Amino acid sequence: MERVTFDMIKEAAETIKGSVKRTQIIECPTMEKLTGNKVFFKLENLQKTGSFKVRGALNKIMHLTEEEKARGVIASSAGNHAQGVALGATNLGIKSTIVMPGTAPLSKVMATRGYGAEVVQVGTVYDDAYKKACEIQAETGATFLHPFDDPYVIAGQGTIGMEIIEDLENVDMVIVPIGGGGIASGIAKAVKSLKPSVKMVGVEAENAASMLEAVKQGCPCTIKTTPTIADGIAVARAGELTCEMIRDYVDEIVTVSEDDIARAILFLMEKGKVVAEGAGATPVAALLAGKIKEQGQNICCVISGGNSDINMIERIINKALILEGRKAEFNVVVPDRAGELFKVLQVLADKKANILRINQSMYKTGIKINNQVAKIVIECANAEHRNEIAVAIREAGFELRP
Repeated sequence: MERVTFDMIKEAAETIKGSVKRTQIIECPTMEKLTGNKVFFKLENLQKTGSFKVRGALNKIMHLTEEEKARGVIASSAGNHAQGVALGATNLGIKSTIVMPGTAPLSKVMATRGYGAEVVQVGTVYDDAYKKACEIQAETGATFLHPFDDPYVIAGQGTIGMEIIEDLENVDMVIVPIGGGGIASGIAKAVKSLKPSVKMVGVEAENAASMLEAVKQGCPCTIKTTPTIADGIAVARAGELTCEMIRDYVDEIVTVSEDDIARAILFLMEKGKVVAEGAGATPVAALLAGKIKEQGQNICCVISGGNSDINMIERIINKALILEGRKAEFNVVVPDRAGELFKVLQVLADKKANILRINQSMYKTGIKINNQVAKIVIECANAEHRNEIAVAIREAGFELRP
């Protein structure tokens, strides 16, 4: 397979210039307090279609022959490559078919159709969609556009690395998500070509760490994945070309948990005023989870995309608030007589806890006949505040149940 050269990345920058945004890099002062590093965000979530993927997709489409364009194009994608291909193909009058997992966020499916593509959904993970796309390609003769293991796609993603070095000359480290490896290998090639001293760190979701395993094994291998909120990097098998480039140009790969990613999404919204999807939040998750040991560095985190399903965002934020102790549920055993629940509520009021929901039930096993359980959901300041409230409830004479 053809290797990606820095000249190809420079050519890609010229090819897609005017068709994509040169996204902004912003500093996040709060991250310096938390990590001891100056941290900057490269905002590819503000890119056209809401993701970096449009760079590689457009570069690939613009290098197709007239014969390849005439056959139409087909791609497999968890959602972001789909939108890039659909937009690029429609703009050039090319028919596009996109195969997506059945579990792809509805917002990404609808956006892909909105850009003019025919969407086929199958299976539960990207690799199911890839297999189906290959079958359709064999039947129709359409031109297949791989989402990551293609030199032109990788070169397109590499333009992000060029922009980082040009706009942030004193950068010491770049942290980028890894799924199949397209964005990480492209950026790493560009960054190392321009400034070899920069440390490149890739981040995978623990539930789909196919590139880490590929690097350990020395070649791509199929792993068993489990569901992850970072659906954009949920790939069971890393690419051949990307694996080779990751070995050559990425200095370290770390993994982050689902809880780490949820916390990062909340942090980015609350402290950075940035909306990121699960995959896009993984670089920040790695920093917040202490996976990066360096101190005093200038670090650029690539926020690769912001195409999150609104319903999923609600669930993720709720989970993150629970993890941080800012939302809690207490099951309080209350004597079934007048005034007892009021005493519990008075404790919460005294501790300045905001009550979100109360539900009382006597239909619980293991409680006395003259008792009931009050399930109370509250908002609190942090985990310490939550624990103080629990102590105060017990000190008021009430039992707390799991």
